[in-house]
Parts: sequence; structure tokens; C-alpha cells
Amino acid sequence: MKFLKNGRVAIITRGRFAGKKVVIVKVMDDGSKSHPFGHALVTGVERYPQKVTRRMGKKVVAKRSSVKPFIKVINYNHLMPTRYTLDIETLKGIVSSDTFKEPSQREDAKKTIKKTFQEKYTTGKNKWFFTPLRF
Repeated sequence: MKFLKNGRVAIITRGRFAGKKVVIVKVMDDGSKSHPFGHALVTGVERYPQKVTRRMGKKVVAKRSSVKPFIKVINYNHLMPTRYTLDIETLKGIVSSDTFKEPSQREDAKKTIKKTFQEKYTTGKNKWFFTPLRF
């Protein structure tokens, strides 16, 4: 697919993570042995940060502004691309198709993704990516 490129923000339309926003990390048009169809390796936000007010203390603000990420291989049919992109240079080396072989690798990848998402959220850029869909 021409428009599904690395860094493109998409929305998942089916399954457990339906309605969640994801960033495409790696595109596999031809498929692979385990997934013989066009698919993409994505990372997304499972739990979005909550609203924070001035009256809240530092601990509460830290807890409410945390992001929970996920990693998944998704069929192109279940992705809806958006006009937004996200810079993911740091994620390219971390997440690959080998990440799914062992649970410990997957957990390590999730931790590093959480750090990068947390940094992006605290800087205030890409605000749309960190807000849940309202429909």
C-alpha cells in the first residue's frame, strides 16, 4: 500500500484494540511466513493519559499522565490511516518481527516505547495522538 508508510498514524478498526491510535513502525506488503498477507508492525496507546488539573499533586499528575503502550502485527484491512505522522526514529531499532519471539523481549520493547511515548506526551507535541477517539 502506497499510503501506509513508516511513521503514519492509523486507527485500528477491529478487535481488542478497535478505536485505538497506532503508529506504523514497519510495513510488510508481501507478508511473511507466519503472516501470509499484507500487514504492518504497529505500536499504539492502550491506555491514554487522563485529564490533569491544577489542584492535583505531583504524584497524582504523574500517575494520570502515564501512557500504556502495545505492540501488534495488524492486517492492512483493519487499519484506517490518518493525515497525521509521528517521528519514530527511536522505535525502528527497538521493534522488529523478532520482538514477538520471546515475551521478555516484548516487555523490554514495551518499556522503551513507553519512555518515548511519555517524552512525546510531556513535550506537548502530537497532542492529537494522545487523546482518545470520541465518537
